[in-house]
Parts: sequence; structure tokens; C-alpha cells
Amino acid sequence: MRYLHNRAENAAARLHVNHSHTSDTLPDAPADLPLALGVGCRSGVTLAQIEAAVQAALSGRTFAQVKVVATLDAKAAEPALLAFCAAHALPLRAFTREQVAALETALETDAMQSAPSAAAQVRFGVAGVCEPCARLAANGGALVRAKIALDGVTVALAAIPNSTTQTAKQD
Repeated sequence: MRYLHNRAENAAARLHVNHSHTSDTLPDAPADLPLALGVGCRSGVTLAQIEAAVQAALSGRTFAQVKVVATLDAKAAEPALLAFCAAHALPLRAFTREQVAALETALETDAMQSAPSAAAQVRFGVAGVCEPCARLAANGGALVRAKIALDGVTVALAAIPNSTTQTAKQD
């Protein structure tokens, strides 16, 4: 019994929800809203790690709402991320550092945007991966779930405006 308790404590210790803003989700976002899933990860993470982080981020929403997965081009060949997209029949969109930086400049006052990530800044020269990539894949749609970090994976969700749902499905 103690072993299971320690495993639960360890899992909880690896979960980080961004509390740099007042809310991690938009309270008035419809539950059936199509979503873009932004993902960042350490090299070598497993499919199980990505699945767990996505489940935590969805928090009551369904995989059916996710229409596209997005990441930085430097992470687009990550085997676990490709396996996740294949397992869920989701397209993967990759964005360049320049695209992410341009969006970050435009969103500097966004209350849902997380504080800059030192790791992303050092490694890729951008302030973040999952949030800006989710927003880019959603054609600028608002974040409905701010960045969460779980066991080497970061995940954020952005709303895809109804007029762009078909575009996201086709990419």
C-alpha cells in the first residue's frame, strides 16, 4: 500500500500547472469547442508520457474535440509525438521559431499566456512551445487551457474558431 501511495505522490510532484495568471481555463468556453493541442516535450519522452499530459490538459474535454496537434519544427520528428498523432489520427503541424516569436510579440499582454520558459529560451530561442504552437494551429484562437507540464511534456489547448475548423482538419 505504501508503494502505491509513493507512486501517487511522485506523479503529483511531476505535474505542474501554470499559476502565473488567474485561471488555467476559460470559464465560458463551450465544452464541444474544436481544439488545437500544442505540445512541447523533452527528447526521448514516451507515448505514455504524452498521453498522460494530454489527458491532464483535456480535464473533462474529449479527444474528439482535438482537431490538430502542433509543435515547434525542432520537435516534429519526436517519435512519441508522431506515435501519438498516428494513434489518434490527428494531423501534426510544425511551426518555425520565427512564427512562434512573431506570435509571442503580438501576444505580450495576453493574460492566459504563461511566463516565459527558460528551457525553451535557451534551447530554441523562444519563450514557449506548447501555448504559441496551439494558438498558431488555431489560427490565433484563444487559449482554453494554459500550459501544464507533466513528466517532461508540456501541453496547452487553443480554441479553433468555427470558420477555421475545416482548415485545421485538412492540414
